This record gives sequence, C-alpha cells and structure tokens, in this order.
Amino acid sequence: MQHKKTELIERADQEGIKFVSLQFTDVMGTIKNITIPTTELPEALDKGIWFDGSSVEGFTRICESDTYLMPDTNTYQVLPWSPPQQRTARLICDVLQPDGQPFSGDPRFVLRSALAECEKLGYTYRVSSEIEFFLFTMMDDKPSTAPVPHDVAGYFDLSPRDLASEVRQDIIVALEAMGIKVERAHHEVASGQHEINFRYADALTSADNCMTFKYAVKAVAQSYGLHATFMPKPIFGINGSGMHTHQSLYDADGRNALFDPDDRYRLSPLAYYFMAGQMKHARSLTAIVAPTVNSYKRVVPGYEAPVYICWGQINRSALIRVPRYSDGREENTRLELRCPDPSCNPYLAYAAMLTAGMEGIKKELAPPPPVEENVYDFSDEKLRELSIDTLPGSLIEALGELEGDELLRETLGEHVYQAFLRAKKTEWDQYRTQVTQWELDQYLTSL
Repeated sequence: MQHKKTELIERADQEGIKFVSLQFTDVMGTIKNITIPTTELPEALDKGIWFDGSSVEGFTRICESDTYLMPDTNTYQVLPWSPPQQRTARLICDVLQPDGQPFSGDPRFVLRSALAECEKLGYTYRVSSEIEFFLFTMMDDKPSTAPVPHDVAGYFDLSPRDLASEVRQDIIVALEAMGIKVERAHHEVASGQHEINFRYADALTSADNCMTFKYAVKAVAQSYGLHATFMPKPIFGINGSGMHTHQSLYDADGRNALFDPDDRYRLSPLAYYFMAGQMKHARSLTAIVAPTVNSYKRVVPGYEAPVYICWGQINRSALIRVPRYSDGREENTRLELRCPDPSCNPYLAYAAMLTAGMEGIKKELAPPPPVEENVYDFSDEKLRELSIDTLPGSLIEALGELEGDELLRETLGEHVYQAFLRAKKTEWDQYRTQVTQWELDQYLTSL
C-alpha cells in the first residue's frame, strides 16, 4: 500500500499536478470537495484529511462533527479541463470516523457493505447505467427557469439539427482521459436530450463512474456556454431522462451466473430469483432510485418510462427488461432495471437494487410470467386479472413504501435511512405547499 502511495505522489509530480480535489458524496448524491495543494498530498494519503461533517447533508450532528477523508488511490485521475497553471487531479474518498472505522453515513460505505454480503455468497455484482441528460441554452450566463433545448434533433439523428454532436464527442474525450471506457453516445428522443453509455464494471467502480460522468458532462457543457441537467423531467410533454441499469452476477470462476443456454430467455434460475426479489421490493426501491418530486413526473404512461411492475424481453414498458441474447456473448446476459433516474445517488441505488435481488436468491422467489405486450394499453380489468401492480405515483407514496421495508432500511443503515427520509419528507412538504403556475392558470380567474 505504501508503495502505491509513493507511486501516486511521483505520478502527480510527473504530470505537473498543482492541486488535488478530494471528492465524496453526501446522502443526496451531491459531490462534495476539499481541494489541497499537492504539497499536502503525502499527508492526505498517509493520514487523511479532517473536515466538519456537521455541515454536510445527512452526515453528523454538531456534537459529533469530526470525520476525515481517506483517498482511494485507485480513483486518481487528472481533470482534463483544468488549465495547465492550475492542473488538478481527482481522488474519490471514503469517509472515516476518528477511530478509523468507516462512517455509517457515507453512501460509498453503504454500497461497500452490500457488495461484501454479495461476495460472501460467492458473487460479484456488475452494472452499467445508461445515463440520459439534457443540454439547455444559458440565459445571461444562468440556466433559464423556462429551459430551452440546445437542439431540435431526434433519436439517433445524424444531421445539422444535432448541434450537440461536438459537445458529446468532447465529453467522451474527457471521460476517456479519466479512465472511463465509453461504448456509445447518441441523441435521445427529446430535443436537447442525450445519452452516453460506458462499459460494465463492478458496482463500486460503476457508481464512482456515474459521479465522475455527471461532473464531466456539466464541466464540458459549461465550456460551451450550455447547462447540462440530470433532472428527470425538465419539460412537460416530452420524454424524461432515465438511468436504465444493466445488472449481472458473476461467480468465483468469472462466469456469468445469470446465463443458462437451455432457458427460453437464456436466464438461469438464479436470474429469475434475483428478478423476483427486485420486483417484490419495487415500490419501496423506487424511493431510492427515483428520489425526487420531479422523478414521478417522468414515471407516467406514454413516455417509455416504466409504470407497471412486470418483466419481459421486447416490452419496454416493463419494469425489468431482458435484453436479447446472441450466440457467443453469454457474458452479456443481464437484467435491465428501467425505473432508476439520474437524480439518484448511485451508491445507494446500487446497494438497494443488489440487496433486493439477493433476497430473491436467498429465498428462491419466483417472478410472475413475462408480459410481452405494451402494458400501457392494458385496461384496469386486465391489470387486475394479471395481478400487475404499479410503481408509486409520487415521492410521498414511495417514501411510505420505503418506511415499511425492513430489508432496504437495513441496507441503508439507520444513519442514512433516517437522514434520507428526513430530507425527502422536507422536500415533499416544500413542494406540496407551493402555489404553482398551473394552479394560478386553472383557478385564479375561474373561482
């Protein structure tokens, strides 16, 4: 370990690094940062950096505020947009208590704990998220409260209308420079909407990559005078942004444990158990993977977002989709959970998704039969006949489901669970007491 620290210090010196950004996330998934000059890097790597945790959302109380950051040397990357005279590197940190033990309020620790439980059963959880976002024009150097899409292109368009193709390419260059392997990028369905996909990795690396991705997208967009937003539904009447997450389990021999060549969907019994666990907890899970008031403006019929708790292969209205299998690519067998959106904290989202699925494996739960039709077209009678339930219709409904889910409470840990609920109930109360423009237009003159 000491050898690795020495190598990192030497590398920073060779690359002309002047500053190091020590990054971590709060419970809500917001990136936090402490910047140190490189002269302080040896001390930070050896002993960590102290900070006041009471000032961070969901961390500690004032009476127990001392916590410190311990950089993860595996996450060192140079920020490619930093100017040469202020060349900056990034290190993602774990948050520790004064006695050196992991801080239970650290979302990265929550995910590490869930992964450790999975590994005890002999599996590695690998994921990749398709993160969608919007690019909006800036008004007077600020994002407009009436957002204006940067272009008018459509899904997979290659045309002069796609003004952001150069922006996407620069984002890819930045991500690749930071060690994230990008597989594809394209314009999405809505005007101003885009998607960039990066390669599968273990869940902790993928969660780190998600945070880096958001950071990089915003930085590159800003260099073009644009505002990038991961708000799930910024504009009424068009598609919102999702974070469809592809999931696999690998055994100790490196084989995809979800694959079975003799099954119709090429899924193993383990895959069906895992799917059933996620479906069982779907309503409470939604509070964590779609955690904002705005998330539930996206989860409505007609915009390719899941509403119904069912699964299938060709059915993109389903909560869980099984991407088609192709010969010779058994390692690609996976389950796609379609309800997460990019407002979520990926550390908490992946931890909750994993433990829900692992409960299905432990209890050998069976999922219902697949549904390969467009569920949006089903009548209420047919939904009842097939016992297809729906996801919560609002944040407060989802929080109510979470409060009744002991498994997810245990997954988050009491500290994060209470902080998350407290913050989200406050968010809901602030929302529900607002008088919106819709209400004024609807009632002011008619009542």
